[in-house]
Amino acid sequence: MSAISPEDRAAMRESFARLLASDHTEARMRATTASPAGFDRSLWGKVGEMGLLAVLVAEENGGLGAGMREMGELFEEAGKALYTAPLLESAVIATSLLALSADAEARARLLSAMAAGETIAIPALTGDSGTWDAAGVAVEAAGDLLSGHAAYVNHAASADVLLVAAREGAGVALYEVAPATDGVTLTPQPANDPSLRLSRINFEGAAARRIEGADAAVIRAALDRGRVAQAGEQAGGSRHVLDMTVAYMLGRYQFGRPIGSYQALKHMAADLLVEVESALSAARHAAAAMDDGSADAVQLVSLAGFACADAYVEVTAQAIQMHGGIAYTTEYPLHLYWRRARSLAQMLGSSGAFCEQYLGEWEKAA
Repeated sequence: MSAISPEDRAAMRESFARLLASDHTEARMRATTASPAGFDRSLWGKVGEMGLLAVLVAEENGGLGAGMREMGELFEEAGKALYTAPLLESAVIATSLLALSADAEARARLLSAMAAGETIAIPALTGDSGTWDAAGVAVEAAGDLLSGHAAYVNHAASADVLLVAAREGAGVALYEVAPATDGVTLTPQPANDPSLRLSRINFEGAAARRIEGADAAVIRAALDRGRVAQAGEQAGGSRHVLDMTVAYMLGRYQFGRPIGSYQALKHMAADLLVEVESALSAARHAAAAMDDGSADAVQLVSLAGFACADAYVEVTAQAIQMHGGIAYTTEYPLHLYWRRARSLAQMLGSSGAFCEQYLGEWEKAA
């Protein structure tokens, strides 16, 4: 359970929203998206100074000792603002990999710097198959040397530390690798979403340090935290897109009437509201279940995984039509939300895979 009160959680969210409103305007977002790094380092530092990168870090390692309720709500704000930074990769997944491991030395050495925004740790956990499970790991460990590849690694070029999943005998383990190590090569991968900075990383006998007590179960748990945070981003983005669309419908006149007065568009907006509210409910319910250690937490994570992804894709696609198709132009911001929705629908697992996992957990519980 988090020690953060609901009032403090609300204050954290409001502070983050204000920071994004002032320092991550559409113009700045477009400029940073077009930059080589893909995000604003100075803004990242401010996010760290506010303690928002320390949410999942234990107090003994310089963090807040909070949970996924807090992180999920922050990601709702990130989704509304199309925040482009390694928040998911470093502050959630990499932080969780270390926090859930048994490696006290690695936690003490890395987590406080990550919480302050001084160190960016990037996970490399799947291969070209992109299945985001043990079967998809394409790196082999031979002692302290890694060979193979990792794919779809976002913000790898900005990493100070790589946390790499590697096959070790019959299982999977986690290794810490410095990006500048001999035998490590990054190749950019194309993406439909201009905010992504994906890389394929090749390892050819690269020296690595094993993170103790970080097996396949720990990697799965860290990825599940990432999925809940990502669900919050999808839900927050969906909400903002609906708000944009309603505002457009009220301000766009045709035949002397706002187009929002036409019944067909009212019905479409009502359908989108159902999608948005369902996504928000799924994301927040999964976060609460994870924090509370509920028996159905895994099932609820899977539910949020497909419900929020599908809602974001549907809401952005329908919103474009309700805008008269203008959002297919890159100059209009809704186009960027549509691209983000499409890319997030494949990150950390597909909607179809989450649906199968949900049904499997439901059958086990029945």
